[in-house]
Amino acid sequence: MPIITVPKVLREKLGDEGVEALVALINTADSQTMSNVLALAEEKFERRLSEEATKLSAHITELESRLNQRIGEVATRLDARITEEVTRLDARIVEEVSKSESRLNQRIGEEVAKLNHHISEVATRLDARITEEVARLDARITEEVARLNVRLTEEVARLDARIAGEAAQLNQRITEVKADVIRWMFLFWVGQIGALVGILAVVFK
Repeated sequence: MPIITVPKVLREKLGDEGVEALVALINTADSQTMSNVLALAEEKFERRLSEEATKLSAHITELESRLNQRIGEVATRLDARITEEVTRLDARIVEEVSKSESRLNQRIGEEVAKLNHHISEVATRLDARITEEVARLDARITEEVARLNVRLTEEVARLDARIAGEAAQLNQRITEVKADVIRWMFLFWVGQIGALVGILAVVFK
């Protein structure tokens, strides 16, 4: 807070040049102190903001990793089920072929028809199962994405609220510190001016 007036008694004692020099000295000290306080507060706020952003980024990365792992597990189970059905079908074919040649020759047409029908049924079941698994997987992915979006929105809102609270506290603290600094500076300079006035009074007597 710049000093713009000087008591008449002090101005008469010091003269215009002395008063101007004293005012310039006091204003320079006050400006430097306020600059230091504001710089310290700004540095603390930026560091806190960077830490919160880093935590949020790590949490989002963890959620993405868990979702990718779940998708991989579902795909692995689906591949295993398809492999199991194909293996069972191969075993059935080998079993039918290993039967006696005479029965095989007599029933080859019937077995081929049954086999084709069975293959169609298995293929139909596999298609239905694959469709079901894909639909369930899509629903789960949609659900996970929606939950992730909600969680992300909540985290962002909480972070915004926290940052706003921290900023309000910081502004309040800066105001309090500024008031304390001004008060102590005023007391200090009043004491200094009083001492200076006493010295000058002694000198000019």
